[in-house]
Amino acid sequence: MNTPDPAELRRILVTGIGGAPGLDLALTLLKLGHEVIGTDSNPLAPGLLAPGITTRTIARADSPLFAADLMELVHDLKPDALICCVENELPQLVHLRGHLERAGVRTWLPPAASVTTAGDKWEFHQAMRAARVPTPQTWLPDRIGQTPDGTELVVKPRRGQGSKDVHFCRTREQARVLCELVPAPIVQQRVRGVEFSADCLTDRNGRTSAILRRRLMVQAGMSMVAVTIDDPEATKRVAEAIRAIGAVGPVDVQGFITDGADPRVVITEINARFAAGFLLAEEAGADLVRQTLNGLFRQPVDHRRLTYRGGIFLTKYVAVMSTESRAVSGTL
Repeated sequence: MNTPDPAELRRILVTGIGGAPGLDLALTLLKLGHEVIGTDSNPLAPGLLAPGITTRTIARADSPLFAADLMELVHDLKPDALICCVENELPQLVHLRGHLERAGVRTWLPPAASVTTAGDKWEFHQAMRAARVPTPQTWLPDRIGQTPDGTELVVKPRRGQGSKDVHFCRTREQARVLCELVPAPIVQQRVRGVEFSADCLTDRNGRTSAILRRRLMVQAGMSMVAVTIDDPEATKRVAEAIRAIGAVGPVDVQGFITDGADPRVVITEINARFAAGFLLAEEAGADLVRQTLNGLFRQPVDHRRLTYRGGIFLTKYVAVMSTESRAVSGTL
């Protein structure tokens, strides 16, 4: 990585360093020479042990203490900017955007409507249909009877993330039982084919660059092995999906490239944040993090720097962060 001008070095707050996107982003920013503050709601989050990062624990996004904790941290440590890597925090951060800006903290957050649509799979389905972007057929639990005969189905949380509480089934009766077990469920048509993710950056003018990767091995919803691919139709559908919900900044889009089906490319999900596998985009030649910083600080995004090479593989693994003796509060 090229050494940046010292005048361009910033103090950047990254949320959610207990997860792969947040921790990888924090470490990448450190390599670029920036000062990094990392937060997580879990005091046992491994990212809190990462060397070189100033770390703090704050309340969960669903806690009434979240806003106060975050603003206290902001006033104490005075970051120049904040990058969110946790979907559940986005609604709160959108609400706090004005307070953060007055405290001197830059943000590049999607509009509130985009956050709502991306976080609700039923609303997302409606938005894709309205924009004529191919997406799996989706039903609310009280409409299971409308599913076509012989359709393979997926039951999942309407507002879930990753692979938690996601179940596959073959009959309406099985789907009805699963809907009793899954919190706030929806039912979707199961799509088979090549599963892909797209690491995207959409600038303030609505232009999107996308780096596509095939998900070869997925654990708990996270790509552990992936390879960059080139598919113009999938790239076009990804940009259409982002435009349909009005997202900006770093965005992760997921979908399938089917084998001989119509439509060939189906979009299944959007996450308005860096994805767990974004390092593959960097290794394939896309200057994703630095161009995100350009947009964050209202400088032009150079889409020429977001091209990439196909056929580049990424393999992730679980590593030991620390072995130490320390007190743990609460009951295990």
